[in-house]
Amino acid sequence: MLKGIDPRLNADVLYVLRAMGHGDALIIADTNFPSDSVSRATVYGDLLRMDNLTAAEAIEAILSVYPLDTFVDDFAGRMEIVDEPDTVPAVQQEVQQAIDAAEGSHRPMVGIERFKFYDLARDSYAVIQTGERRFYGCFMLRKGVIPPEA
Repeated sequence: MLKGIDPRLNADVLYVLRAMGHGDALIIADTNFPSDSVSRATVYGDLLRMDNLTAAEAIEAILSVYPLDTFVDDFAGRMEIVDEPDTVPAVQQEVQQAIDAAEGSHRPMVGIERFKFYDLARDSYAVIQTGERRFYGCFMLRKGVIPPEA
């Protein structure tokens, strides 16, 4: 255990979050996403796991140390429901609440069509698979910067 570090963040996840740079994309995936095969194409190349957490719990822990990119509209994205791109299911609403709490304001995630999401995931820095069993529990978080003290 470390002081000030959310205990839900394991060593491998912390390593990757630290290694990522400004603008790099991180994928948080549900249990149905083809995480293993997709992760092999990423920059990191190996699948990371937070199996015992829902998507919202994992993202809440990640955002305790991970800044979102405030310079772009696609700072965070959600996989759209096939043929219902404007529908936002409960799992995605929970993640939006976690983002709002971490950021201190409401900025909605962008919707990403399912197959475009797969392509984005392959081009991402890394994939973290959660224990989320609800459908469409797949998200992208784009890393931002931490400004100087003053």
